[in-house]
Amino acid sequence: MPLPDQFLQELKLRSDIVDIVSPYVTLRRSGRSLSGLCPFHGERTPSFHVYPDNGSFYCFGCHAGGDVITFVRKIENLDYMEAVRYLADRAGMQVPESRADDGMAKLRMRILEINRETARFYFSVLEGPEGRPGLEYLRRRALSQKTIRHFGLGFSPPGRFALVNHLKKKGYTEEEAIRANVAFRGRSGGAVDRFAGRVMFPIIDLRGNVVAFGGRVLTDEKPKYLNTSDTLAFHKSSTLFALNFAKDSGERLILAEGYMDVISLHQAGFPSAVATLGTALTGEQAHLMARYAKEVVLCYDADEAGQRATSRAIPMLREAGLLVKVLNIPNGKDPDEYIRSYGEQGAARFKNLLDSTGNDVEYRLAKLKAANPPDQPAGRVAYLTGAAELLATLHNRIEQEVYAGKLAEEMGIDRTAILRQVDKLAQKRRKEERKKEFRTFQQETVGLRDRVNPEKAANLRAASAEEALLAALLRYPEFGPLAAEQLPPGQFATSFNRRVYAALLEMIKNGAEPSLSGLSGQLSEEEMSAVARITARYHDVPVTREDVKEYINVLQSEHAARQAEKAVNAAEPQELMRYLESLRDQKK
Repeated sequence: MPLPDQFLQELKLRSDIVDIVSPYVTLRRSGRSLSGLCPFHGERTPSFHVYPDNGSFYCFGCHAGGDVITFVRKIENLDYMEAVRYLADRAGMQVPESRADDGMAKLRMRILEINRETARFYFSVLEGPEGRPGLEYLRRRALSQKTIRHFGLGFSPPGRFALVNHLKKKGYTEEEAIRANVAFRGRSGGAVDRFAGRVMFPIIDLRGNVVAFGGRVLTDEKPKYLNTSDTLAFHKSSTLFALNFAKDSGERLILAEGYMDVISLHQAGFPSAVATLGTALTGEQAHLMARYAKEVVLCYDADEAGQRATSRAIPMLREAGLLVKVLNIPNGKDPDEYIRSYGEQGAARFKNLLDSTGNDVEYRLAKLKAANPPDQPAGRVAYLTGAAELLATLHNRIEQEVYAGKLAEEMGIDRTAILRQVDKLAQKRRKEERKKEFRTFQQETVGLRDRVNPEKAANLRAASAEEALLAALLRYPEFGPLAAEQLPPGQFATSFNRRVYAALLEMIKNGAEPSLSGLSGQLSEEEMSAVARITARYHDVPVTREDVKEYINVLQSEHAARQAEKAVNAAEPQELMRYLESLRDQKK
């Protein structure tokens, strides 16, 4: 059951979108809106806009958009009801819980409860006879009991039903365990433990909830690491291991490759270490780190896979606005191995490495030089060409000039020549980016890239009128009765726009004002972004009553044309012949 409109309207009034967005984005006035650098993707020029008059936001770069609730959902990684409660607490309001707790919210809470109970179960197993293999492994990795407790490490029994049976005794169903992804459905149809015979690493979110698990096998079985799949409570691409501990450790984060590296670093006195969850770094994770730090030190393994991951992560972190450094550990060791190999001196030695680490530009230039030795003319040209291409990707002119000067001194050539090549390549990149943006705009205009409303491309005239009408109703609620009287939802050509229109008419019917906040609880984040795009596109377009009538006329005529086409397609051959003869008679 949706939240009462009166509550949502008051929540919107008390939650000014500019006040909510400002701590995350530096906003500047831009006409009737405010703009800034988008917090959801990396960019050099502001494409993120906030519209105070209707309480919405939209990014023309990554297409994120919606109302104030949607913004909180995305920026804090919350579900709808959590975002509502977040804003309500901030505004000193009480959420009408009896109507708010729908099935999905209740299921998410059950999943979090199951995860907490599962973590307790694994920890208790680790301390008992069945957990001895896991405890011995952790001891071999030199982890103290304090560290084991701090991270809540555990062990999953080798049997396949221990956890499922434990959760049943605690009152949880097999279906709930499966939805939490701590179990899966076996061939017999019953629930089976997902993890067995593994050292368990609970993954905890920023609010202290156990949201998922990682498990390391102690044999040669594959996969070596097994992680929880995405659930209602967990999104792998937007979560970082140990960020709940690291977020308050200072302005620098250490991004390591795995759970054990992070835990060893924390134990050695480096509580700013975090890791991705068995996958490559994502843009969401990079922006998440940017909320808690100004600098990230990449500390991946020295093997080929680790170096590829480093090269891929650097531009992503830079785009998030972070300073990036790359730590190279001698002899190809990982952080855990390096610290343990020096015993009591391990932490001090690692700190020396950390403090002397160069930035990502120096790291990439060194790799280029190693791949293209400049002692031969061909290598020299390749090195300088690659270096110029690298400098062209930097957005800071001072940074470009500093490194151009270093290259010129190193290679004994004119600094101006390097900068000319850098500028030429940078201009080429900007031109290609503009072309790409224009192609994307063209495709969006005709609906070719519209994932939310895929029917748009085949019904372009009708869909354009639908969008104009939706934007008009959200901006000018006084036109609502006119639309409700003359145009039923069934006359919309595209199902997504029809659903939004029906929801707006329902608000009008209930005496409420059509608004984005009223839609927020009924649409997904992606769908809210689609509606925000529509309102942003028409934000500065004045609309009269006659315009609304014209939108309605277009939709009525398009509907009539579709009905006529259906009738023709369904007609018998004899009926078609009679119809064609009547048309010929009319022409005479």
